[in-house]
Amino acid sequence: MGSRVFFADLSGERGGILRRIEGLLEAMEVQKGVREGDLCAIKVHFGERGNASFLRPLFLRPIVRKLRDLGAKPFLTDTNTLYKGGRSDAVSHLETALEHGFGYEAVGAPVLIADGLRGNASVEVQIEGEIYHKVDIAHAIHQADSLIVVTHFKGHDLAGFGGALKNLGMGCASRRGKLSQHSEVAPEVRRKRCRGCGRCVERCPTGALSLEGGKVILDEGRCIGCGECIALCPYKAIVVQWKTDPALFQRKMAEYALGAVKGKEGRVFFLNFLLQITPLCDCYPSSDPPLVGDIGVLASKDPVAIDQASVDLVIGQPANPLSSLVKGLGPGTDKFRAVHKGIDWQVQLEHAQRLGLGSRRYELVRV
Repeated sequence: MGSRVFFADLSGERGGILRRIEGLLEAMEVQKGVREGDLCAIKVHFGERGNASFLRPLFLRPIVRKLRDLGAKPFLTDTNTLYKGGRSDAVSHLETALEHGFGYEAVGAPVLIADGLRGNASVEVQIEGEIYHKVDIAHAIHQADSLIVVTHFKGHDLAGFGGALKNLGMGCASRRGKLSQHSEVAPEVRRKRCRGCGRCVERCPTGALSLEGGKVILDEGRCIGCGECIALCPYKAIVVQWKTDPALFQRKMAEYALGAVKGKEGRVFFLNFLLQITPLCDCYPSSDPPLVGDIGVLASKDPVAIDQASVDLVIGQPANPLSSLVKGLGPGTDKFRAVHKGIDWQVQLEHAQRLGLGSRRYELVRV
């Protein structure tokens, strides 16, 4: 017998989806892990500007209400992005969250960007990984007493799919952690774009950047991969070198997930929303039609089991004929491999299971 994964479909019986979310929280026995007075982080993705597939803020209300009933102090949180966009610093990130409806009046909890103003507020967490022995986890997430990981389940171009493990591993990492997962090398300087403003030089913590002939140059030997210059440059002259092997990326992501939950054993809970299951991540500034129809919501205390159950349910559905990326695929065909050819999504599950994060074996329990 594997881990229990609770499943609420979208039928009209037993109340609507908000009542179903309440039932899932009860089934997971959240009250046994969230204590009175807990600063409880609700890890969510606020969506990139232009994206329309991120989770509706309304879905968070029953979660916040339950936590408040338990005497906890919930807050919504996410980390700044590695790339330059609408969520690459805390000010822009908060503005995007509010524009997308994640205000206090909608969800009943404040929003806090977990890794600070520029993505460098982090804690070095020791782990026993095969790749890492220490990982950089966002400060507010590490310091939170308990954690609810709320995930929009969808496709991903490096991981095959993005579920609870990705929301933990990538979503809870500081900018340095994100850069380490995506690349083994220092950022790339595109000198033609550089205007010699010197902002990156002033902010570089190790003096790896300097100006020469009115253009910035990078000393890779001194670079520590913090990624601050990437978000700081207003001209996109410093960028990530996207040279990551997908399998290696997934293993790194799983090890960062291990660091994100360390110290919170028994106090981390997961909900995966299998709604509007798009081919790509909500970090994209647009949304393709979903791969399959809406399925429901899953809940578990095991991030590996909930992701395995989620991908199994998606595979069991017929493809959406309106999707521009998958056509003619019936139940039982792997929609994620069809979209992201050459990506073996099982790597993240196998590695996470090997690390002791959870089990790929599960029992699906309808709620």
